[in-house]
Amino acid sequence: MTDPESKRSPWWWIPSLYFAEGVPYVMVMTVSVFMYKNLGVSNTEIALYTSWLYLPWVIKPFWSPFVDVLKTKRFWIVGMQLLIGAGLAGVALTIPADNYLRYTLAFLWLMAFSSATHDIAADGFYMLGLSQHQQAWFVGIRSTFYRLAMIFGQGLLVALAGYLEEWTGNLKLAWTILFYVLAGLFLAFSLYHRVMLPQPAADAPQAWRGFADVAGKFVETFASFFRKEHIVAALAFMLLFRFAEAQLVKMAGPFLLDSAEVGGLALINKQVVFVYGTVGIVMLTLGGILGGLLAARNGLKSWLWWMVAAINLPNAVYIFLSFVQPESFLVINAAVAVEQFGYGFGFTAYMLYLIYISQGEHETAHFAICTGFMALGMMLPGMFSGWLQELMGYRNFFMWVMLATVPSFIVAALIPLKASFGRKDPEDAAP
Repeated sequence: MTDPESKRSPWWWIPSLYFAEGVPYVMVMTVSVFMYKNLGVSNTEIALYTSWLYLPWVIKPFWSPFVDVLKTKRFWIVGMQLLIGAGLAGVALTIPADNYLRYTLAFLWLMAFSSATHDIAADGFYMLGLSQHQQAWFVGIRSTFYRLAMIFGQGLLVALAGYLEEWTGNLKLAWTILFYVLAGLFLAFSLYHRVMLPQPAADAPQAWRGFADVAGKFVETFASFFRKEHIVAALAFMLLFRFAEAQLVKMAGPFLLDSAEVGGLALINKQVVFVYGTVGIVMLTLGGILGGLLAARNGLKSWLWWMVAAINLPNAVYIFLSFVQPESFLVINAAVAVEQFGYGFGFTAYMLYLIYISQGEHETAHFAICTGFMALGMMLPGMFSGWLQELMGYRNFFMWVMLATVPSFIVAALIPLKASFGRKDPEDAAP
């Protein structure tokens, strides 16, 4: 018999679960960029090293079958939150070291692997614990709290680092304190979710029959994924839908911070926190909520092209900013707000398509494979974005980013979608 808590409202756990999912990701991918920029690391090194940190999300499908077989998704969620906390503590310990770049990257790798495993379990738990309509409806809610984690990371935490630097007079000490605080936060998350996560009947470990059995299931899981109808178009979509955004996201922060002499906007940390980490993330969140609500109302297919346009065309605001280099703080905020709202609205299409293509047997593992390709689509373009920017300058780089949006429109035209997918009580929504 299922415990009564299995029927607990999703509001008790979806917000906290996806906030906890978002924090390590934003720390590894974005906040680390600001930290290394503050510590004097070059744009080329920042883009290269932090892009490599995507790798755990790329290769996570290779251990996702073990997450499916061993224990429950609930067990993995709680355990990985403890490991993420350990990784955060490790970063805090090594920031003061002489070879801080090497050591902090090592612990960021630990965080990344733990976070990627946490994502497998959390996304699988999401699909096991909710109906298809609930999945479409709550995609906006989960994105909201994921984006709130971004506000927390890019906004509050970066601001806190600035205040701690002013208070202590020591930049490395400021970041050390910050990472220790986060380590304590993830200990609290682990304890909370151990109590508050429901126990749906579907979240049950499979019978362990030895490594050979798991290996066989692993091979079959991968094989069944690549046997899906229209898989080539699906892979192209996953890899290229965010080709432009993958490059833009790595250089947006450095662009805001760099001096006007090298083409940047010469903002200080506090201003970047407000522009990119607060206004930008709020607008991104609102875009995600609207996208989820509209997709749940009319189906993803009805809004696909609007979402494709929304995630790509507003990137042009960075061309405007790089040429004009406005001194008006309001103008900068307005431009970033437009781009981030479009990103949030358009990203809904991406997440829902991953759910769509993952349906059927092995849906948890197949979703993990999809997110692996999603991460690869961010990792590879991001790796060379810093080199391209330093080679081309910010103006030419942002014009290249707009040209790089073309593949997104092409791959969106290739994917088939059932019109009913995402709507309430769809009759024929499986791929």
